[in-house]
Amino acid sequence: MPKYIWLLAVSITINVIGASFLWPLNTIYMHNELGKSLAFAGFILMLNQGATIIGNLIGGMLFDRFSAYKTLIYSTGLSLFAAIFLSFNHSIVPYSMMLILIGLGSGATWPVMFALAGSVWPEGGRRAFNAMYVAQNLGVALGATFGGYVASISFNYIFIANAIFFFLFFLIVLLTFKGMEQIKDRHMHTTVIEQKGKIADKSRFTALIILSVGFFVIWFAYSQWQSTIASHTQDIGIPLEQYSMLWAINGFLIVAGQPLMKLFKWQSQKTYIYVGNAIFLLSFMLTMASEKFIMFAVAMAILTFGEMLVWPAIPTIANDLAPPGRSGFYQGFINSVAAAGRMTGPILGGFIVDYFNIHLLFFVLLFILFIPFITTALFDRNVKNSPKE
Repeated sequence: MPKYIWLLAVSITINVIGASFLWPLNTIYMHNELGKSLAFAGFILMLNQGATIIGNLIGGMLFDRFSAYKTLIYSTGLSLFAAIFLSFNHSIVPYSMMLILIGLGSGATWPVMFALAGSVWPEGGRRAFNAMYVAQNLGVALGATFGGYVASISFNYIFIANAIFFFLFFLIVLLTFKGMEQIKDRHMHTTVIEQKGKIADKSRFTALIILSVGFFVIWFAYSQWQSTIASHTQDIGIPLEQYSMLWAINGFLIVAGQPLMKLFKWQSQKTYIYVGNAIFLLSFMLTMASEKFIMFAVAMAILTFGEMLVWPAIPTIANDLAPPGRSGFYQGFINSVAAAGRMTGPILGGFIVDYFNIHLLFFVLLFILFIPFITTALFDRNVKNSPKE
């Protein structure tokens, strides 16, 4: 891999380590520590992800029309400010407000990072986005490994650790990312007006929207592991550090499983989505029957192999669909769809559990997870010179 891909990967890992001290425990902190309902916790996470959606779209557009480096400085600086403030004030009101700011800043950061990966290594294809995905999950593994144990001592230390790693990420961006701007493909800065002849075929954006419907559903289901399932594990007596260990299993399996992924050399990105989504279904069926930590761990391991196939495929397809000069917008759009799934998942899932029960939620998830099979089959039917299938 080019050195700038390594730099992007290392910086993403550091950023996600810090974030992973906090995000797996958001629902647990609000529900179990602050005494708020699951629906309320879901509402706050909805606001967080709503801000992330706005950040995704802003970050993607600024990448196309402005400066990737300056966009990252502003977005990471905003997240850092919120994390530092949260270290000193984390009662429910400042906690909620700072989560929204972190969502906005982090949301603007991610499409820029992914668009940079596709830009500085265009010949890398899926490998560029897979490198970003592996780096994310290495950060999840390391952050979650320590996060649960730190939280079991004191939640105060969680907020401090989050701020420290956000500061390290900001320093790396400030000191090393400016050179990346100079080697970035110049066509990424072409304006929409200049490209209007090339994007007159709206079938590509329509294809992105159809693909995104299935992506939204998968993230809606996946987000339950961070919200309703997280609280459910606490209700049935699984210790906090063991729940956090589930995310460590997730992250380490993604890193350790990369040699296994090389065995799958399907030409079609669709195949990765079909197989991965089938594995998601299997995982949720097992989770529905889980009562002990070991069963949740096996379900998480199965879920992990599903996401290893699906998550890199979606931004790869989005990159292939994007006309010249629109890569940032397309990555921002697809990231905003993931955030929308994470936004609505906790509040709707929390509502179902609060007013009915978690078993009904599982049946709902198993039903809607058939939708991605349909959207994946249909999304590129009208696309001329469609991406690799």
